[in-house]
Amino acid sequence: MFDFETTISGIEYKIRMLADEVTRLRTELSLREEECQQMQKTLDEKETTINRLKEENKIIKLGNRLTEGGESTELKLKINQMIRAIDKSLALLKQQTENH
Repeated sequence: MFDFETTISGIEYKIRMLADEVTRLRTELSLREEECQQMQKTLDEKETTINRLKEENKIIKLGNRLTEGGESTELKLKINQMIRAIDKSLALLKQQTENH
């Protein structure tokens, strides 16, 4: 009888230890998932900033060409197209942030 009770007690102890380990691992997983989400959000923000800066750079280059002379009508049309593209991108970003 003593060996049976000892065996049962040992099994119960091991089960409690496993349950504690599962709880600890779930907590750690939750923390890692939060970190991953934060990193993804930061990455998305940086990509948005990069794209915005690229568009600004294009506009600056076009503006520099405009001051140098040349076909101003064509450059003005390109600038207007870029502004419309930026406006559309901003609208899409706003829509995405509202949906999340």
